[in-house]
Amino acid sequence: MEKILVVDDDDSIRLLYSEEFKDEGYEVYEATSGKEALEILEKVSLDLIILDIRMPEMGGIECLRLIKAKNPRLPVLLSSAYAEYKGDFACWCSDEYLIKSSDLSDLKAAVKKHLKLKKSR
Repeated sequence: MEKILVVDDDDSIRLLYSEEFKDEGYEVYEATSGKEALEILEKVSLDLIILDIRMPEMGGIECLRLIKAKNPRLPVLLSSAYAEYKGDFACWCSDEYLIKSSDLSDLKAAVKKHLKLKKSR
């Protein structure tokens, strides 16, 4: 079973993503901050991370840099309510940048695509 980490400080987003991906057959872990995400990453061999940008303690961009420095092949999808970060050079090392929406079809398709790519490497 593939393991996904959902990192978001918004409880409702985390719950929605978690339930949707559990229904899709994934094992889902949750973190409320970048710091907590890094702690989970130390303990669990993850297959993909869905990462919010604006969070307390440690934001998603800083967390993204630390994740990619440690594990450059781990797919990280940035999921933000703010399109303004898409042009930020620091976001370019993410595997995909998605704008949050109530329709999760783009997010689900991106997860499937990047897990498939990871397997083929």
